[in-house]
Amino acid sequence: MRITHIDIYRFSIPMVPFTIATGTMHFAQNMLVHVHTHDGLKGVGECSAFPMIAGETQDTCLVLAKDFAQLWKGKDASDIPARLAELDAFVAGNHTAKSAFDMALYDLAAKAAGQPLYQYLGGSYFEPESDLTIGIGSAEGMAAQAIDFVTNKQANILKVKLGKQPVDDIARMQAIRQAVGPDTGLRIDANQGWDFEGAVYALTGMQELNIEFCEQPMPKLLDDKMPSLRRISSIPIMADESVFSHHDALRLIKHNACDYINIKLSKAGGIAEALRIHAVCAEAGIANMMGGMLESRIALSAKVHLALACPNIRFYDMDTCLLGHLQDPVTDGVKFTGMRLAVPQLPGIGADADPAFLSNCESWTV
Repeated sequence: MRITHIDIYRFSIPMVPFTIATGTMHFAQNMLVHVHTHDGLKGVGECSAFPMIAGETQDTCLVLAKDFAQLWKGKDASDIPARLAELDAFVAGNHTAKSAFDMALYDLAAKAAGQPLYQYLGGSYFEPESDLTIGIGSAEGMAAQAIDFVTNKQANILKVKLGKQPVDDIARMQAIRQAVGPDTGLRIDANQGWDFEGAVYALTGMQELNIEFCEQPMPKLLDDKMPSLRRISSIPIMADESVFSHHDALRLIKHNACDYINIKLSKAGGIAEALRIHAVCAEAGIANMMGGMLESRIALSAKVHLALACPNIRFYDMDTCLLGHLQDPVTDGVKFTGMRLAVPQLPGIGADADPAFLSNCESWTV
């Protein structure tokens, strides 16, 4: 599968403003790539830049995409390790930009094999159930949104963004638990928003609310304090921004710093490194969650395929395109029934961008 050319798109999706501890997003800063081969196949890859977390913007992804395309032109798309090694040799980090190219290679490989990606990766079919995320707002507003999600969107599990003043965050969770009752699953995500003392105060103050876990309570720079927090907190701790690679996962596991680890393609650099993180965690008995940034149903489809192939992924936070996207620029791809996700039985990831939407996107061909 010799690569003939690569199309690159500024894949911006307008959004209702969505707020987390580190900032507010007004549109999904995504990039789409189409990797074309001499035998007429097309690999589809998408990434979603989240500068407050991964340090990349849509523009940095687009600049690097043109360089990556030059590197790959004329090369064999089926040699995934070699192609990804070329990207790592060219530039350190920049995992988000790399993840779109990684995804396109796996899409091509599964298409060449005539299999849905989950089958190509050795998985079996089921329909995972995702949580649905509530952004930061007033306690009353968040409680009202929780009721709406449970009543009208069939959400059985809610993930709640926190990470502001601990006393206010406790009040937010008390209001939500009172609103939805005892049977709705609740998870929290502080997005690195608390310091150690604040995390202790918040988590001990929520211990009676039946919280499934707390995702990334403190900044990555405070990873050395995670073991102490884990010992104090009765709420399990999930690492997210602390883990970009399997080396990060090994470090946290070695120091007993977390109960679970969140895998995101835009952090890991794509499917190849996500599989390595999964393997390290599975060996250590640390369950994974499949998470994301603000991807459309294209990258979401790839994530569902990966989850079907990775039995140690036991939590599903795959609601990215439901977090205020004002357009759905995708053909085929994953479908929601309530909060259960079904991928089509098509070769590859089974999703692509709507040509009408792409016609209005800034684009380049290399």
